[in-house]
Amino acid sequence: MQNSEVFILAIESSCDDTAAAVLHNDKVLSNIVANQLIHQQYGGVVPELASRAHQQNIIPVVDAALKKANIHKKQLSAIAFTQGPGLMGSLLVGSSFAKSLSIALQIPLIAVNHMQAHILAHFITEEGFDKPTFPFLALTISGGHTQIVKVNDFFDMKIIGETTDDAVGEAFDKSAKILGLPYPGGPLVDKYAQLGNQKAFAFTKPKVPGLDFSFSGLKTAILYFIQKKKLENPNFIDENLNDICASIQATIIEILMDKLKLAVKETGINQIAIGGGVSANSGIRKTLFEAEQKYGWKTYIPKFEYTTDNAAMIGIVGYQKFLSRNLETSAVVSKARIQF
Repeated sequence: MQNSEVFILAIESSCDDTAAAVLHNDKVLSNIVANQLIHQQYGGVVPELASRAHQQNIIPVVDAALKKANIHKKQLSAIAFTQGPGLMGSLLVGSSFAKSLSIALQIPLIAVNHMQAHILAHFITEEGFDKPTFPFLALTISGGHTQIVKVNDFFDMKIIGETTDDAVGEAFDKSAKILGLPYPGGPLVDKYAQLGNQKAFAFTKPKVPGLDFSFSGLKTAILYFIQKKKLENPNFIDENLNDICASIQATIIEILMDKLKLAVKETGINQIAIGGGVSANSGIRKTLFEAEQKYGWKTYIPKFEYTTDNAAMIGIVGYQKFLSRNLETSAVVSKARIQF
């Protein structure tokens, strides 16, 4: 189905960001995100507080997205929303709103897999950004997921490697917490790492067979290392913060790159696309761009605002599903865990 006037309203509420976007075909007209600062005082996301904040934010955010796009709700072709994975309370706020509005406007409803959306964000038309061609390998890295996915088509994807325990974003945030940095700590580790010596301290990489990952052992090693060093010198963190962060980040990047190199070798595919909140990390981006020259890969990194949780990525999946008439009824249910 081809239609030059497809307008998709997209809603993302899988965790602690309330987001809405309006797309005209594969172009983003607006992409609004409301962050929830309340979680900072708890050192992590509190699910009940997240769902309450979504209830407060969703109407203003959707209204702002429509106004910025200069689109009236009667012009909308369909409403796409995040079905899962995510926090159930948060997901229910987004899905309930999307269902109600689709019924009121009598337009189609489209359910979207959040992790597929991180991958397909690469297909948003954006000046200065190329789109991958099928097949390609996607590295999805976030606070809750670490996966290598073989992408054969828009909705023909297969996970060929994933974490057996903690996600890479968890490793960054917990390392930051060990260092006494505020939540969310991952971006701060990246910030200080840019000022430090990545070879200052050595951390053992976990030995995991195949293309799977593990980060729990690395987190434990970092904890014991810091505890030992603080006993020797109570000011160790303050005196070595940049070098510690650089060494931690370099180790994590090396783990990711080792698995990517193996995936390229096993599949013969050298197109690499990354997505998810951790793909905003400057060290990971730099290393992947260097891999283009070093290994002959073609690397795709989406626009920064499409890496962290956002509704534009939900909208591009909604657009592709709308074209193929892959629609839902109001009976569709949110799922904290969802089949890929």
